[in-house]
Amino acid sequence: MKSSLYQTRSGVFALATLCCFLWGSAYPAIKNGYALLHIEPGDIASQMLFAGWRFALAGVILLIVAATMKKPVLALSRRQMRQVALLGLTQTAIQYVFFYVGLAHATGVKSSIMNATGVFFSVVLAHFIYANDRLSSRKMAGCLIGFLGVVVVNLGGGGLGFDFSLLGEGFVIIAAFVLAAASIYGKRISSEIDPMIMTGWQLAIGGGVLTGVGVAGGGHLEALDLQSGGLLLYMALLSSVAFAVWSLLLKHNPVGMIAAFNFLIPVFGVALSALFLGENLLRWSYLAALILVCIGIWLVTRSPAVKKG
Repeated sequence: MKSSLYQTRSGVFALATLCCFLWGSAYPAIKNGYALLHIEPGDIASQMLFAGWRFALAGVILLIVAATMKKPVLALSRRQMRQVALLGLTQTAIQYVFFYVGLAHATGVKSSIMNATGVFFSVVLAHFIYANDRLSSRKMAGCLIGFLGVVVVNLGGGGLGFDFSLLGEGFVIIAAFVLAAASIYGKRISSEIDPMIMTGWQLAIGGGVLTGVGVAGGGHLEALDLQSGGLLLYMALLSSVAFAVWSLLLKHNPVGMIAAFNFLIPVFGVALSALFLGENLLRWSYLAALILVCIGIWLVTRSPAVKKG
């Protein structure tokens, strides 16, 4: 039987890279959104409200699309609904709360690097959970090289001191672990639930929780007009597409293989932020980081050599 696009090597590379590009574009989009909506850097409640609207809208969009495709959006059993709710609570809500609190107490450079530890968590957890996703010296070498690329892309950004705080770097690492564990849990329940429906519900539920946290904390969004509304819609669309495709890739491929592509997110994020903020894109660190990350991904996703008898 002919393999689908999300199962072929070239298809996986293309789709996973697209997801990481979309997530990377969220960095400058979030910064512009904060400026347009007058959200201050220390206003965590308003940031949560902004994120809540974004993810809730993304979930609703996915569920509407799934319904138009005649998918059984409302046919989940109670057990499946509990599973999806738990996924939304962890992968979207709790992960995002830890990340944003950590980001408020650490530099953006260190946060980007610490968040990349999620790849290691995914690879190690998959080793103990899936028999066909064992950790090897090749995978570990690929992870280390990819992680080095994330460090390199942040060189010159400042804030690379050796100080460490639980509320700062600690919370960013916890967020990375929560996301890695939730992604593996999502892979498991996607064997019973359509990935698009699963992603739609978990985004809507997680977004709803974040919205509630933002409102309870006194968050508010000012100056919501056509421009800021359009940006919010773009962010919702990128989330719905990226999360749905990523869930599909995780369903049909080893976790360790797909997780390695996460190293591309900070590279795209830094480069796109520089592009949209009018900074110099021709920095040696960008090219070096991209090369290192690509080598790391190649090592992790490369099929092991078959020994000749």
